[in-house]
Amino acid sequence: MDLQLAGKRALVTGGSRGIGKAVARALAEEGVDVALLARGREALDAAAEEIRGATGRNVIGVSADTGDDASVHSAVHQVVAALGGVDILVNCAAQPGGQGGRPPRAEEVSAEEHLNPEINVKVMGYLRCAQAVIPYMKGTGWGRIINVSGLAARQSGSVVGSIRNVAVAALTKNLADELGPLGITCTVVHPGLTRTEATADVLARRAEASGRSVEEVEQQMAEGNSVRRIIDAEDIAYVVTMLASPRSIALNGDAIAAGGGVPRAIYY
Repeated sequence: MDLQLAGKRALVTGGSRGIGKAVARALAEEGVDVALLARGREALDAAAEEIRGATGRNVIGVSADTGDDASVHSAVHQVVAALGGVDILVNCAAQPGGQGGRPPRAEEVSAEEHLNPEINVKVMGYLRCAQAVIPYMKGTGWGRIINVSGLAARQSGSVVGSIRNVAVAALTKNLADELGPLGITCTVVHPGLTRTEATADVLARRAEASGRSVEEVEQQMAEGNSVRRIIDAEDIAYVVTMLASPRSIALNGDAIAAGGGVPRAIYY
């Protein structure tokens, strides 16, 4: 199937590593020119060079902090100057979570230490980026905004994780209803446990702490979904790439669970 993406222009935040980097490469493989946005200059340049060399597309890195209004607007101006516009926004920039230690319990959560930074980067950051690119999408009468959130939106166990991810889902639906009549759709993808560059170290630490092999630890982690394997960042990227396509028009404001199947839960 031709996804009709050739010649489109995308901005992928959090694009220097993990799911963001995988999304950027998948889009470039479909003929999209891509701007990667992240804070670290060295990682950005390396990721852009790698994807550019593998796909032959125009891939650039722009250093910015999505937690800051001025930084986001400056970055988007750079992207537009380099690519000529923005047709696709993939919001993926967030503080790492999900594979680390125990999240703070409800009575331990501090707004200043835990909640506010997460909301500023993942929720307000997503909104900032959307606000900055929407005028360019309106100008062409077409656009796709895909927000990468997480299955904590549908599960308890992390107060902060659930709050930030539910907020992203709510933001997505509001954007979808406002922008849909203008030819711009917005969807949210909820990854579960996902293999990225950081996963090998996580597995090694857990194996050492538990006295088990890395393979045993990985199998235990994989038992959390119904396909019984850890989903790769590339698997999430394929879902996002489809949503970025003109062929995804039937989906707007919708949430896509992409965790390999949450056992027993029924969503309708």
